[in-house]
Amino acid sequence: MGSARRRASVGLGLAGAACALLGVSLLLVGPRIVKEQVIKNVRIDPGSISFKMWKDIPVPFYMSMYFFEVLNPDQVLQGAKPALHQRGPYVYREFRYKTNITFHDNDTVSFLEYRSLFFQPELSNGREDDYIVVPNILMMGAAVMMENLPTFVKVLLSGALAGLKQQAFMNRTVGEIMWGYEDPLIDAINAIVPGIIPFKGKFGVFVEFNNSNSGLFTVNTGMKNISEVHMVDSWNGLKEVNYWRSRGCNMINGTAGEMWPPYMSPTSLDFYSPDACRSMRLVYEQSGKFQGVPTYRFVAPKTLFANGTDYPPNEGFCPCMQSGIQNVSSCRLNAPMFISHPHFYNADPVLLDAVEGLHPDKDQHALFLDVHPLTGIPMNCSIKLQLNLYIKQVSGIIQTGRIKPVVLPLLWFAESGSIEGSVLKQFYTNLVLIPSLLDYLQYICLGLSIPLIISAAVLMAMSQEKCTLFWSSNKKSSDSNKANQATSAKKLPPVKGTVLREARL
Repeated sequence: MGSARRRASVGLGLAGAACALLGVSLLLVGPRIVKEQVIKNVRIDPGSISFKMWKDIPVPFYMSMYFFEVLNPDQVLQGAKPALHQRGPYVYREFRYKTNITFHDNDTVSFLEYRSLFFQPELSNGREDDYIVVPNILMMGAAVMMENLPTFVKVLLSGALAGLKQQAFMNRTVGEIMWGYEDPLIDAINAIVPGIIPFKGKFGVFVEFNNSNSGLFTVNTGMKNISEVHMVDSWNGLKEVNYWRSRGCNMINGTAGEMWPPYMSPTSLDFYSPDACRSMRLVYEQSGKFQGVPTYRFVAPKTLFANGTDYPPNEGFCPCMQSGIQNVSSCRLNAPMFISHPHFYNADPVLLDAVEGLHPDKDQHALFLDVHPLTGIPMNCSIKLQLNLYIKQVSGIIQTGRIKPVVLPLLWFAESGSIEGSVLKQFYTNLVLIPSLLDYLQYICLGLSIPLIISAAVLMAMSQEKCTLFWSSNKKSSDSNKANQATSAKKLPPVKGTVLREARL
Protein backbone atom coordinates (compact mmCIF):
# COMPACT_ATOMS: atom_id res chain seq x y z
CA MET A 1 0.00 0.00 0.00
CA GLY A 2 2.77 2.46 0.93
CA SER A 3 4.65 1.63 -2.26
CA ALA A 4 1.57 2.43 -4.37
CA ARG A 5 1.16 5.76 -2.64
CA ARG A 6 4.79 6.60 -3.21
CA ARG A 7 4.43 5.82 -6.91
CA ALA A 8 1.27 7.96 -7.15
CA SER A 9 3.02 10.77 -5.31
CA VAL A 10 5.95 10.69 -7.72
CA GLY A 11 3.58 10.69 -10.72
CA LEU A 12 1.57 13.63 -9.43
CA GLY A 13 4.75 15.52 -8.60
CA LEU A 14 6.15 15.01 -12.08
CA ALA A 15 2.84 16.08 -13.66
CA GLY A 16 2.72 19.19 -11.48
CA ALA A 17 6.32 20.08 -12.30
CA ALA A 18 5.62 19.57 -16.03
CA CYS A 19 2.55 21.84 -15.86
CA ALA A 20 4.50 24.47 -13.97
CA LEU A 21 7.37 24.30 -16.47
CA LEU A 22 4.98 24.54 -19.44
CA GLY A 23 3.07 27.43 -17.85
CA VAL A 24 6.24 29.39 -17.08
CA SER A 25 7.58 28.67 -20.58
CA LEU A 26 4.38 29.94 -22.19
CA LEU A 27 4.40 32.95 -19.87
CA LEU A 28 7.93 33.85 -20.90
CA VAL A 29 8.03 32.65 -24.52
CA GLY A 30 4.35 32.96 -25.60
CA PRO A 31 4.27 36.76 -25.97
CA ARG A 32 7.53 36.62 -27.89
CA ILE A 33 6.11 34.03 -30.30
CA VAL A 34 2.97 36.13 -30.86
CA LYS A 35 5.04 39.27 -31.38
CA GLU A 36 7.29 37.55 -33.91
CA GLN A 37 4.24 36.32 -35.83
CA VAL A 38 2.66 39.78 -35.79
CA ILE A 39 5.86 41.43 -37.03
CA LYS A 40 6.32 38.78 -39.70
CA ASN A 41 2.80 39.16 -41.03
CA VAL A 42 2.11 42.92 -40.91
CA ARG A 43 5.21 44.20 -42.68
CA ILE A 44 5.01 44.92 -46.41
CA ASP A 45 6.58 41.73 -47.69
CA PRO A 46 5.25 39.43 -50.43
CA GLY A 47 5.53 36.56 -47.94
CA SER A 48 3.38 38.13 -45.23
CA ILE A 49 -0.31 37.40 -44.63
CA SER A 50 -1.28 41.07 -44.88
CA PHE A 51 0.55 41.72 -48.18
CA LYS A 52 -2.27 40.48 -50.39
CA MET A 53 -4.74 42.46 -48.29
CA TRP A 54 -2.55 45.55 -48.71
CA LYS A 55 -2.05 45.06 -52.46
CA ASP A 56 -5.65 44.31 -53.46
CA ILE A 57 -7.90 45.43 -50.64
CA PRO A 58 -10.48 42.63 -50.19
CA VAL A 59 -12.70 44.73 -47.94
CA PRO A 60 -15.90 45.83 -49.70
CA PHE A 61 -15.83 49.64 -49.65
CA TYR A 62 -18.88 51.74 -50.40
CA MET A 63 -19.13 55.45 -51.08
CA SER A 64 -22.49 56.93 -50.17
CA MET A 65 -23.22 60.34 -51.71
CA TYR A 66 -25.75 62.82 -50.32
CA PHE A 67 -26.66 65.99 -52.23
CA PHE A 68 -28.18 69.19 -50.86
CA GLU A 69 -30.94 70.44 -53.14
CA VAL A 70 -31.68 74.18 -52.97
CA LEU A 71 -35.45 74.51 -52.55
CA ASN A 72 -35.65 78.32 -52.98
CA PRO A 73 -33.08 79.39 -55.60
CA ASP A 74 -35.03 82.49 -56.72
CA GLN A 75 -35.39 83.73 -53.14
CA VAL A 76 -31.68 83.15 -52.47
CA LEU A 77 -30.89 85.43 -55.42
CA GLN A 78 -32.91 88.11 -53.63
CA GLY A 79 -30.95 87.67 -50.39
CA ALA A 80 -32.98 85.00 -48.59
CA LYS A 81 -31.49 82.22 -46.49
CA PRO A 82 -30.95 79.03 -48.55
CA ALA A 83 -33.39 76.22 -47.72
CA LEU A 84 -31.78 72.82 -48.28
CA HIS A 85 -33.14 69.29 -48.64
CA GLN A 86 -30.85 66.27 -48.45
CA ARG A 87 -31.15 63.78 -51.33
CA GLY A 88 -29.72 60.28 -51.32
CA PRO A 89 -27.88 58.19 -50.56
CA TYR A 90 -26.52 57.40 -54.00
CA VAL A 91 -24.30 54.41 -53.26
CA TYR A 92 -21.22 53.34 -55.22
CA ARG A 93 -19.17 50.17 -54.78
CA GLU A 94 -15.54 51.19 -54.53
CA PHE A 95 -12.71 48.94 -55.69
CA ARG A 96 -9.10 49.73 -54.80
CA TYR A 97 -5.97 48.12 -56.15
CA LYS A 98 -2.28 48.97 -56.32
CA THR A 99 -0.04 49.02 -59.37
CA ASN A 100 3.57 49.98 -60.11
CA ILE A 101 4.68 48.37 -56.84
CA THR A 102 8.43 48.92 -56.61
CA PHE A 103 10.62 47.91 -53.66
CA HIS A 104 13.68 50.05 -52.90
CA ASP A 105 16.94 49.35 -51.08
CA ASN A 106 16.17 51.83 -48.28
CA ASP A 107 13.34 49.72 -46.77
CA THR A 108 10.60 51.53 -48.74
CA VAL A 109 8.13 50.64 -51.46
CA SER A 110 6.40 52.88 -54.01
CA PHE A 111 2.97 52.33 -55.52
CA LEU A 112 0.00 53.91 -57.27
CA GLU A 113 -3.43 53.11 -55.88
CA TYR A 114 -6.39 53.30 -58.23
CA ARG A 115 -10.04 53.64 -57.33
CA SER A 116 -13.03 52.60 -59.41
CA LEU A 117 -16.65 53.37 -58.51
CA PHE A 118 -19.72 51.48 -59.69
CA PHE A 119 -23.26 52.67 -59.00
CA GLN A 120 -25.38 50.32 -56.84
CA PRO A 121 -29.06 51.10 -57.56
CA GLU A 122 -30.33 48.43 -55.14
CA LEU A 123 -28.56 50.18 -52.24
CA SER A 124 -29.45 53.71 -53.30
CA ASN A 125 -32.39 55.97 -52.63
CA GLY A 126 -32.59 57.34 -56.16
CA ARG A 127 -30.98 56.99 -59.58
CA GLU A 128 -28.11 58.74 -61.34
CA ASP A 129 -30.56 60.38 -63.72
CA ASP A 130 -32.36 62.17 -60.85
CA TYR A 131 -32.37 65.96 -61.32
CA ILE A 132 -31.22 68.16 -58.46
CA VAL A 133 -31.13 71.97 -58.18
CA VAL A 134 -27.66 73.04 -56.99
CA PRO A 135 -25.48 76.14 -57.36
CA ASN A 136 -23.80 76.61 -60.71
CA ILE A 137 -20.47 75.64 -59.18
CA LEU A 138 -18.34 76.71 -62.13
CA MET A 139 -20.01 80.09 -62.61
CA MET A 140 -20.37 81.04 -58.93
CA GLY A 141 -16.85 79.87 -58.16
CA ALA A 142 -15.40 81.89 -61.04
CA ALA A 143 -17.39 84.95 -59.95
CA VAL A 144 -15.88 84.93 -56.46
CA MET A 145 -12.41 84.25 -57.89
CA MET A 146 -12.74 87.33 -60.14
CA GLU A 147 -14.17 89.61 -57.45
CA ASN A 148 -11.03 91.75 -57.20
CA LEU A 149 -10.43 92.09 -60.94
CA PRO A 150 -11.18 95.39 -62.77
CA THR A 151 -14.87 96.13 -63.21
CA PHE A 152 -14.74 96.02 -67.01
CA VAL A 153 -13.44 92.43 -66.86
CA LYS A 154 -16.34 91.41 -64.64
CA VAL A 155 -18.85 93.19 -66.88
CA LEU A 156 -17.35 91.39 -69.86
CA LEU A 157 -17.76 88.08 -68.06
CA SER A 158 -21.34 88.93 -67.12
CA GLY A 159 -22.14 89.57 -70.79
CA ALA A 160 -20.60 86.25 -71.76
CA LEU A 161 -22.65 84.51 -69.08
CA ALA A 162 -25.83 86.12 -70.39
CA GLY A 163 -25.00 85.00 -73.93
CA LEU A 164 -24.50 81.45 -72.72
CA LYS A 165 -27.70 81.64 -70.63
CA GLN A 166 -25.80 80.86 -67.45
CA GLN A 167 -27.59 81.32 -64.13
CA ALA A 168 -26.55 81.14 -60.48
CA PHE A 169 -28.37 77.83 -59.99
CA MET A 170 -28.69 74.87 -62.32
CA ASN A 171 -30.81 71.75 -62.58
CA ARG A 172 -28.51 68.81 -63.33
CA THR A 173 -28.63 65.05 -62.91
CA VAL A 174 -26.68 63.26 -60.21
CA GLY A 175 -24.53 61.65 -62.90
CA GLU A 176 -23.69 65.02 -64.45
CA ILE A 177 -22.79 66.59 -61.11
CA MET A 178 -20.63 63.59 -60.23
CA TRP A 179 -18.93 62.66 -63.48
CA GLY A 180 -19.10 65.85 -65.50
CA TYR A 181 -20.93 67.62 -68.29
CA GLU A 182 -19.85 69.67 -71.28
CA ASP A 183 -19.97 73.38 -70.48
CA PRO A 184 -18.98 76.10 -72.97
CA LEU A 185 -18.43 78.38 -69.97
CA ILE A 186 -14.97 76.83 -69.48
CA ASP A 187 -13.71 78.13 -72.83
CA ALA A 188 -15.49 81.49 -72.37
CA ILE A 189 -13.88 82.15 -68.97
CA ASN A 190 -10.44 81.11 -70.20
CA ALA A 191 -10.84 83.45 -73.19
CA ILE A 192 -11.54 86.40 -70.87
CA VAL A 193 -9.04 85.50 -68.10
CA PRO A 194 -6.54 82.99 -69.54
CA GLY A 195 -5.54 80.21 -67.18
CA ILE A 196 -8.05 80.95 -64.45
CA ILE A 197 -9.62 77.51 -65.08
CA PRO A 198 -6.66 75.27 -66.03
CA PHE A 199 -8.58 72.39 -67.59
CA LYS A 200 -10.69 71.56 -70.60
CA GLY A 201 -13.53 69.20 -71.39
CA LYS A 202 -16.13 68.12 -68.87
CA PHE A 203 -16.68 69.69 -65.49
CA GLY A 204 -17.82 67.53 -62.56
CA VAL A 205 -17.17 67.31 -58.85
CA PHE A 206 -15.65 63.81 -59.12
CA VAL A 207 -14.67 63.84 -62.78
CA GLU A 208 -11.03 63.09 -61.90
CA PHE A 209 -11.80 60.72 -59.05
CA ASN A 210 -13.07 57.63 -60.84
CA ASN A 211 -10.51 55.28 -62.42
CA SER A 212 -7.69 57.49 -61.21
CA ASN A 213 -4.91 57.23 -58.65
CA SER A 214 -4.26 59.29 -55.54
CA GLY A 215 -0.63 60.03 -56.37
CA LEU A 216 2.65 58.15 -56.03
CA PHE A 217 3.11 57.06 -52.43
CA THR A 218 6.42 55.80 -51.07
CA VAL A 219 6.06 54.15 -47.66
CA ASN A 220 8.22 52.17 -45.26
CA THR A 221 8.03 48.37 -45.49
CA GLY A 222 8.93 47.74 -41.84
CA MET A 223 11.51 45.08 -42.79
CA LYS A 224 14.19 46.75 -40.65
CA ASN A 225 12.03 48.71 -38.22
CA ILE A 226 8.49 47.48 -37.67
CA SER A 227 7.52 50.72 -35.89
CA GLU A 228 7.91 52.52 -39.25
CA VAL A 229 5.81 50.16 -41.38
CA HIS A 230 3.28 51.97 -43.63
CA MET A 231 4.65 55.39 -42.60
CA VAL A 232 4.83 57.72 -45.63
CA ASP A 233 8.32 58.53 -46.82
CA SER A 234 7.15 60.76 -49.68
CA TRP A 235 4.13 61.57 -51.84
CA ASN A 236 4.70 62.36 -55.51
CA GLY A 237 8.38 62.65 -54.58
CA LEU A 238 7.68 65.31 -51.94
CA LYS A 239 8.58 65.16 -48.26
CA GLU A 240 6.07 67.96 -47.65
CA VAL A 241 3.48 69.79 -49.76
CA ASN A 242 3.42 73.51 -50.57
CA TYR A 243 -0.29 74.29 -50.37
CA TRP A 244 -0.26 75.96 -46.97
CA ARG A 245 1.35 78.87 -45.15
CA SER A 246 3.33 77.00 -42.48
CA ARG A 247 5.76 74.09 -42.49
CA GLY A 248 3.71 72.28 -39.85
CA CYS A 249 0.58 72.35 -42.03
CA ASN A 250 2.58 71.27 -45.10
CA MET A 251 4.13 68.23 -43.42
CA ILE A 252 3.23 64.75 -44.65
CA ASN A 253 2.63 62.78 -41.46
CA GLY A 254 1.56 59.25 -40.64
CA THR A 255 0.54 56.57 -43.12
CA ALA A 256 -1.42 56.56 -46.39
CA GLY A 257 -4.57 55.89 -44.35
CA GLU A 258 -4.83 52.13 -44.95
CA MET A 259 -2.85 50.51 -42.13
CA TRP A 260 -0.72 51.62 -39.19
CA PRO A 261 2.26 50.18 -37.30
CA PRO A 262 1.43 47.39 -34.82
CA TYR A 263 1.23 47.70 -31.06
CA MET A 264 -0.71 50.96 -31.15
CA SER A 265 -1.20 53.06 -28.06
CA PRO A 266 -4.60 54.59 -27.18
CA THR A 267 -3.53 58.14 -28.05
CA SER A 268 -3.79 59.22 -31.70
CA LEU A 269 -3.06 58.23 -35.29
CA ASP A 270 -1.96 60.28 -38.32
CA PHE A 271 -2.47 59.86 -42.05
CA TYR A 272 -2.02 61.93 -45.19
CA SER A 273 -5.13 62.55 -47.30
CA PRO A 274 -4.53 63.66 -50.92
CA ASP A 275 -8.25 64.50 -51.19
CA ALA A 276 -7.99 66.97 -48.29
CA CYS A 277 -4.47 68.04 -49.37
CA ARG A 278 -3.19 67.68 -45.80
CA SER A 279 -2.26 65.35 -42.97
CA MET A 280 -4.96 64.57 -40.44
CA ARG A 281 -4.74 63.46 -36.84
CA LEU A 282 -7.50 61.41 -35.22
CA VAL A 283 -7.65 60.88 -31.45
CA TYR A 284 -8.51 57.85 -29.34
CA GLU A 285 -12.09 57.77 -28.10
CA GLN A 286 -12.75 54.31 -26.65
CA SER A 287 -11.92 50.61 -26.73
CA GLY A 288 -14.38 48.10 -28.13
CA LYS A 289 -14.79 44.97 -30.21
CA PHE A 290 -15.73 44.36 -33.83
CA GLN A 291 -17.00 40.85 -34.51
CA GLY A 292 -15.04 39.66 -31.47
CA VAL A 293 -11.83 41.44 -32.45
CA PRO A 294 -10.52 44.04 -29.95
CA THR A 295 -10.35 47.56 -31.39
CA TYR A 296 -9.42 51.14 -30.59
CA ARG A 297 -11.83 53.74 -31.97
CA PHE A 298 -10.25 56.94 -33.28
CA VAL A 299 -12.34 60.01 -34.12
CA ALA A 300 -11.79 63.56 -35.36
CA PRO A 301 -11.08 66.11 -32.62
CA LYS A 302 -12.92 69.42 -32.64
CA THR A 303 -9.63 71.09 -33.57
CA LEU A 304 -9.37 69.25 -36.91
CA PHE A 305 -11.11 72.04 -38.87
CA ALA A 306 -10.81 74.79 -36.25
CA ASN A 307 -9.61 78.19 -37.46
CA GLY A 308 -6.30 79.76 -36.48
CA THR A 309 -7.90 81.89 -33.76
CA ASP A 310 -9.43 78.95 -31.90
CA TYR A 311 -6.47 76.65 -32.58
CA PRO A 312 -3.20 78.45 -33.45
CA PRO A 313 -1.48 75.41 -35.09
CA ASN A 314 -4.14 75.66 -37.85
CA GLU A 315 -3.14 79.23 -38.71
CA GLY A 316 -1.18 77.85 -41.65
CA PHE A 317 -4.41 76.65 -43.29
CA CYS A 318 -5.80 80.20 -43.40
CA PRO A 319 -7.23 82.50 -44.71
CA CYS A 320 -9.88 81.16 -42.38
CA MET A 321 -13.51 81.80 -41.68
CA GLN A 322 -15.48 80.24 -38.82
CA SER A 323 -14.21 77.14 -37.03
CA GLY A 324 -15.50 73.88 -38.43
CA ILE A 325 -14.62 74.49 -42.08
CA GLN A 326 -11.29 74.45 -43.89
CA ASN A 327 -10.41 76.52 -46.91
CA VAL A 328 -9.00 74.19 -49.60
CA SER A 329 -8.91 76.75 -52.42
CA SER A 330 -5.10 76.65 -52.51
CA CYS A 331 -5.17 73.02 -53.66
CA ARG A 332 -8.40 73.23 -55.66
CA LEU A 333 -7.49 75.65 -58.45
CA ASN A 334 -8.16 78.63 -56.13
CA ALA A 335 -11.90 77.93 -56.24
CA PRO A 336 -13.70 79.07 -53.04
CA MET A 337 -14.17 75.53 -51.75
CA PHE A 338 -14.33 74.44 -48.12
CA ILE A 339 -14.41 71.03 -46.48
CA SER A 340 -16.13 70.20 -43.18
CA HIS A 341 -17.93 67.46 -41.33
CA PRO A 342 -21.40 66.67 -42.74
CA HIS A 343 -24.18 69.04 -41.75
CA PHE A 344 -21.52 71.30 -40.15
CA TYR A 345 -21.15 68.84 -37.28
CA ASN A 346 -18.75 70.28 -34.64
CA ALA A 347 -18.69 73.62 -36.50
CA ASP A 348 -19.43 77.17 -35.40
CA PRO A 349 -23.23 77.55 -34.99
CA VAL A 350 -23.06 80.63 -37.25
CA LEU A 351 -22.53 78.32 -40.23
CA LEU A 352 -25.54 76.22 -39.29
CA ASP A 353 -27.75 79.25 -38.77
CA ALA A 354 -26.92 80.64 -42.22
CA VAL A 355 -28.92 77.88 -43.96
CA GLU A 356 -32.02 75.84 -43.27
CA GLY A 357 -32.39 72.08 -43.41
CA LEU A 358 -29.23 70.84 -41.66
CA HIS A 359 -29.39 68.52 -38.66
CA PRO A 360 -25.92 67.58 -37.35
CA ASP A 361 -25.77 64.30 -35.46
CA LYS A 362 -22.74 62.43 -34.11
CA ASP A 363 -23.97 58.95 -35.01
CA GLN A 364 -24.71 59.93 -38.62
CA HIS A 365 -22.06 62.54 -39.36
CA ALA A 366 -18.95 61.86 -37.24
CA LEU A 367 -16.10 59.97 -38.89
CA PHE A 368 -14.35 57.09 -37.12
CA LEU A 369 -11.75 54.36 -37.50
CA ASP A 370 -11.87 51.09 -35.53
CA VAL A 371 -8.33 49.68 -35.57
CA HIS A 372 -6.98 46.40 -34.18
CA PRO A 373 -4.23 47.76 -31.89
CA LEU A 374 -2.07 44.62 -32.01
CA THR A 375 -1.64 44.74 -35.81
CA GLY A 376 -2.61 48.31 -36.77
CA ILE A 377 -5.14 46.97 -39.30
CA PRO A 378 -8.53 48.80 -39.54
CA MET A 379 -11.47 46.51 -38.91
CA ASN A 380 -14.30 48.99 -39.51
CA CYS A 381 -14.26 52.59 -40.73
CA SER A 382 -16.39 55.40 -42.05
CA ILE A 383 -14.70 58.55 -43.34
CA LYS A 384 -17.19 61.38 -43.84
CA LEU A 385 -16.55 64.78 -45.39
CA GLN A 386 -18.71 67.59 -46.74
CA LEU A 387 -17.93 69.80 -49.73
CA ASN A 388 -19.04 73.43 -49.50
CA LEU A 389 -18.98 76.40 -51.90
CA TYR A 390 -18.64 80.00 -50.76
CA ILE A 391 -21.06 82.15 -52.78
CA LYS A 392 -21.99 85.83 -52.62
CA GLN A 393 -23.04 88.81 -54.68
CA VAL A 394 -20.17 90.04 -56.86
CA SER A 395 -20.51 93.57 -58.17
CA GLY A 396 -20.37 93.77 -61.96
CA ILE A 397 -21.64 90.21 -62.42
CA ILE A 398 -25.41 90.59 -62.45
CA GLN A 399 -26.02 86.82 -62.42
CA THR A 400 -25.00 86.75 -58.73
CA GLY A 401 -28.03 88.90 -57.85
CA ARG A 402 -28.14 89.95 -54.20
CA ILE A 403 -26.92 86.67 -52.73
CA LYS A 404 -25.76 87.14 -49.18
CA PRO A 405 -22.32 85.67 -48.36
CA VAL A 406 -22.81 82.08 -47.29
CA VAL A 407 -20.82 78.83 -47.13
CA LEU A 408 -23.31 76.65 -48.97
CA PRO A 409 -23.19 72.84 -48.54
CA LEU A 410 -23.11 71.04 -51.89
CA LEU A 411 -22.81 67.39 -50.90
CA TRP A 412 -21.30 65.04 -48.40
CA PHE A 413 -20.00 61.52 -48.72
CA ALA A 414 -19.17 58.56 -46.49
CA GLU A 415 -16.49 56.07 -47.47
CA SER A 416 -17.25 52.99 -45.39
CA GLY A 417 -15.88 49.48 -45.18
CA SER A 418 -15.33 46.60 -42.76
CA ILE A 419 -13.48 43.30 -42.78
CA GLU A 420 -15.86 40.37 -43.23
CA GLY A 421 -16.21 36.83 -44.52
CA SER A 422 -13.17 34.56 -44.91
CA VAL A 423 -10.77 37.46 -44.37
CA LEU A 424 -12.34 38.20 -40.99
CA LYS A 425 -12.34 34.50 -40.05
CA GLN A 426 -8.64 34.09 -40.92
CA PHE A 427 -7.79 37.31 -39.10
CA TYR A 428 -9.74 36.28 -36.00
CA THR A 429 -8.24 32.77 -35.90
CA ASN A 430 -4.58 33.76 -36.42
CA LEU A 431 -4.42 36.99 -34.49
CA VAL A 432 -7.10 36.72 -31.83
CA LEU A 433 -8.13 33.12 -31.13
CA ILE A 434 -4.70 31.41 -31.13
CA PRO A 435 -2.96 34.11 -29.01
CA SER A 436 -5.91 34.02 -26.59
CA LEU A 437 -5.71 30.21 -26.29
CA LEU A 438 -1.98 30.43 -25.60
CA ASP A 439 -2.67 33.08 -23.01
CA TYR A 440 -5.33 30.97 -21.27
CA LEU A 441 -3.22 27.79 -21.54
CA GLN A 442 -0.31 29.28 -19.60
CA TYR A 443 -2.54 30.16 -16.65
CA ILE A 444 -4.36 26.81 -16.80
CA CYS A 445 -1.02 24.99 -16.62
CA LEU A 446 0.18 27.13 -13.75
CA GLY A 447 -3.16 26.67 -11.99
CA LEU A 448 -3.06 22.87 -12.39
CA SER A 449 0.52 22.58 -11.20
CA ILE A 450 -0.33 23.83 -7.70
CA PRO A 451 -2.95 21.19 -6.72
CA LEU A 452 -0.89 18.45 -8.40
CA ILE A 453 2.24 19.31 -6.43
CA ILE A 454 0.24 19.67 -3.17
CA SER A 455 -1.44 16.29 -3.76
CA ALA A 456 1.96 14.69 -4.40
CA ALA A 457 3.32 16.14 -1.16
CA VAL A 458 0.31 14.93 0.85
CA LEU A 459 0.58 11.40 -0.55
CA MET A 460 4.29 11.30 0.14
CA ALA A 461 3.72 12.45 3.72
CA MET A 462 1.01 9.84 4.22
CA SER A 463 3.29 7.14 2.83
CA GLN A 464 6.13 8.16 5.16
CA GLU A 465 3.79 8.12 8.18
CA LYS A 466 2.54 4.61 7.33
CA CYS A 467 6.07 3.26 7.13
CA THR A 468 6.95 4.79 10.50
CA LEU A 469 3.92 3.31 12.19
CA PHE A 470 4.63 -0.14 10.72
CA TRP A 471 8.26 -0.15 11.91
CA SER A 472 7.27 1.08 15.36
CA SER A 473 4.61 -1.67 15.66
CA ASN A 474 7.07 -4.42 14.66
CA LYS A 475 9.65 -3.23 17.17
CA LYS A 476 7.15 -3.24 20.02
CA SER A 477 6.06 -6.81 19.11
CA SER A 478 9.66 -8.05 19.09
CA ASP A 479 10.44 -6.50 22.47
CA SER A 480 7.29 -8.04 23.95
CA ASN A 481 8.26 -11.52 22.76
CA LYS A 482 11.69 -11.21 24.28
CA ALA A 483 10.19 -10.10 27.60
CA ASN A 484 7.77 -13.04 27.65
CA GLN A 485 10.53 -15.51 26.96
CA ALA A 486 12.60 -14.11 29.83
CA THR A 487 9.65 -14.31 32.24
CA SER A 488 8.91 -17.91 31.26
CA ALA A 489 12.51 -18.91 31.89
CA LYS A 490 12.41 -17.46 35.40
CA LYS A 491 9.25 -19.39 36.32
CA LEU A 492 10.63 -22.89 35.43
CA PRO A 493 11.66 -24.98 38.59
CA PRO A 494 15.21 -26.18 38.95
CA VAL A 495 15.87 -29.58 37.33
CA LYS A 496 17.02 -32.23 39.82
CA GLY A 497 19.25 -35.16 39.02
CA THR A 498 17.11 -37.87 40.67
CA VAL A 499 14.25 -37.09 38.46
CA LEU A 500 16.38 -37.47 35.38
CA ARG A 501 17.74 -40.73 36.53
CA GLU A 502 14.27 -42.06 37.26
CA ALA A 503 13.24 -41.08 33.82
CA ARG A 504 16.05 -42.95 32.28
CA LEU A 505 15.02 -46.04 34.19
